[in-house]
Amino acid sequence: MTKTNAPGALVNWTGYIAVTLLLLLPVSVLTVRSGAWQQGLLLYALSCLGCVLVLGLCGVLLLLPRYANTRGAILGRMLVALPGAVLLISLLAGRGDYPPIHDVTTDIKDPPVFTMAMEQRPESANSLEIDPQAISAQQEAYPDVQTIRTSLDIEAAFDRALAVAGDLGWDIYHQDRNAGVIEAVETTAIMAFKDDIVIRLRSNAQGTKVDLRSVSRVGIGDIGANAKRIRAFQQAFAP
Repeated sequence: MTKTNAPGALVNWTGYIAVTLLLLLPVSVLTVRSGAWQQGLLLYALSCLGCVLVLGLCGVLLLLPRYANTRGAILGRMLVALPGAVLLISLLAGRGDYPPIHDVTTDIKDPPVFTMAMEQRPESANSLEIDPQAISAQQEAYPDVQTIRTSLDIEAAFDRALAVAGDLGWDIYHQDRNAGVIEAVETTAIMAFKDDIVIRLRSNAQGTKVDLRSVSRVGIGDIGANAKRIRAFQQAFAP
């Protein structure tokens, strides 16, 4: 009778698991994009965590003398699991020390109001009502997110705001020059999360005040995405 090659069998199983976890990553992304974002993110996180565990197991096997003849195969399994592990590390590194909020505005005393966003957002989307606790958390976390003040007149500022929003890849679904309001949505590249943005322009003696508000449609926290979006607009809008 042929004896079972136990070391080889274990190495093979790590390979099967690594390949399965790797294939689950695009499945999790498709699940999120289909609308089941909570289930998709959970599957994504578990797949990445599983890849880390496979890497750890393979690392242990490399150190054991009985697996010396299969080290090449073990390294191959580690390469398969590496993408998921890198994704998990980048995800954890990107979380940072962000407050659990998903609504950020440049005007905390009089935030811009959406007029057409409700027609674009699903019923299950986050509320667009102002949350005083979120405002307080924003003040502490993003003190630099403030009103843009420009010497441009309101017509020129409106045109510039439209151009900047377009350059940033925002999909503008409402613009009212008389009211000084622009509404748009930005879709993330991989998971296709949608965040709504409203731009409000008001003229004053010095020129024009430009305020923004960015709100995520789903999720409790945005990992700093809305503040980052507003900062990108502020930087692009500046002369």
